[in-house]
Amino acid sequence: MSPRLAFALNAAYVAGRSTLAHFHTGVAVENKQDSSPVTVADREAESVVRRLIAEQFPGEPILGEEEGGNFNASERWVVDPIDGTKSFVCGVPLYATLLSYEQDGEPILGVCYFPALDEVVFAEKGTGAFWNGRPCRVSSNSDLSSSYVSSGSPGSMIDHGRWDGFRRIIQATKGTRTWSDAYGHALVATGRVDAMIDPVVKPWDISSLAVIVREAGGRFTDFSGSEKLSTEAISSNGTLHGEILQAFT
Repeated sequence: MSPRLAFALNAAYVAGRSTLAHFHTGVAVENKQDSSPVTVADREAESVVRRLIAEQFPGEPILGEEEGGNFNASERWVVDPIDGTKSFVCGVPLYATLLSYEQDGEPILGVCYFPALDEVVFAEKGTGAFWNGRPCRVSSNSDLSSSYVSSGSPGSMIDHGRWDGFRRIIQATKGTRTWSDAYGHALVATGRVDAMIDPVVKPWDISSLAVIVREAGGRFTDFSGSEKLSTEAISSNGTLHGEILQAFT
């Protein structure tokens, strides 16, 4: 494990644990300009990560959901203090603190920590993926009809023109569930579901998860099959990826 990954694991843990002080407390919720919710827990957790990075790696660029940063830096830290704020404010424990480090615009390590579950999935390029310290792997399922697929909300599928394709996925698979946000991609990386479909994402939503899924043996692309991170994401065990993409064409 590299020093950067060891640092990222600790930083995500410390920041994630800070959110628990506000979980199940009826914390006040504000709406950002894009109508997405934000709480003091989001802001405090990102501040924790930024402080720790500044202490350990002074001057290195950071892109975060709440405080912004450099969208064009070829090397940077990327932080989402609470991925799944809607889950957080509803008291659902399926939210995560995400932290990655990118080189040449691609994530080389990623940490996905679920504070309320006290579970972590992480990876570093070339070394495999791990779930609570043990190696993890995507599923080996090659039959779409027996597969389970997670997704973002049905509303986002409709809003972003993906409903017809998603309806085909519903009809073709064993089951679909809205285990959304980071939790869905983490389920793919740990072999508990076969794919996750995200019709709209931001850089901090997927940077850490892309390297985790890939190191677990899966694929992480946009709806066209490109592996370059963009504003949409599909992760899968790899074997079923082509059929899933085909549903959206």
